[in-house]
Amino acid sequence: MIPSSFSYQRAGSIEEALSLASEHGDDAKFLAGGHSLLPLMKLRLAAPEVIIDLGGLHDLSYVNDEGPYVAIGALTRHHDVEHSEVLARQVPLLAYAAGQVGDPQIRHRGTIGGSVVHADPASDLPAVLLALDATLIARGAGGTREIPIGEFFQGLFETVLEPDELLTEIRVPKPTSGAWSFQKFTQRAIDWAIVGCAVQDGHVALVNMGGTPLRAAGVEAALAGGASSADAAAHAAEGTSAADDIRATRAYREHLARVLVARALAEASSRS
Repeated sequence: MIPSSFSYQRAGSIEEALSLASEHGDDAKFLAGGHSLLPLMKLRLAAPEVIIDLGGLHDLSYVNDEGPYVAIGALTRHHDVEHSEVLARQVPLLAYAAGQVGDPQIRHRGTIGGSVVHADPASDLPAVLLALDATLIARGAGGTREIPIGEFFQGLFETVLEPDELLTEIRVPKPTSGAWSFQKFTQRAIDWAIVGCAVQDGHVALVNMGGTPLRAAGVEAALAGGASSADAAAHAAEGTSAADDIRATRAYREHLARVLVARALAEASSRS
């Protein structure tokens, strides 16, 4: 399908991007890699009147070791996250999961910030960052603010970002151990996950098990209480609201969540 008509603006700096967003308000959308926004526009599920292209903001593409955390620029491509030596050494869960996103074309164009801001519960990286307790840095007309990722997602494709705010950086605390795993089940390797999960140091996050990316609170509580990995995984579907659609029933997704979490916890335990 063809998107509805829109005007195009290419920002030359963060300041210009914020100025354009402030000028156009809710009528504008930021364009990063385009692999989240453009499909919605083609399906007429999104119809922004103004597109603000961020592709020229190269200063928002980086992976830096900042001591207690790793700082990742919001416009860092999935491919660069996957192949970052810093992340491979300090946060291997994130580097590995980035390599499981879509196909090479998507990984070379899609950005980590675009994936997070799109807030699709079927997307891999938002759940991974939840398991890692990341902090998001947003910049707007009122200055810069830090947002814990657990407070960022508000609903399907909805976040706490204001229309004139831009996600600029993702800060990932360095894990305390090597106990990590990422698991997902797809129809084809390039597809969205029917269900997925990420585990890091006893934190468990779920992909495509509700209206937002979410933590598996029941599993985490069971682990904290001393339950075995198998017993804790039995709680994986608690508090979720998985979809019931042509790809899978809700009951099947709940079953997959229990199976994948059990696998992930076992793999994480073997790495610790």
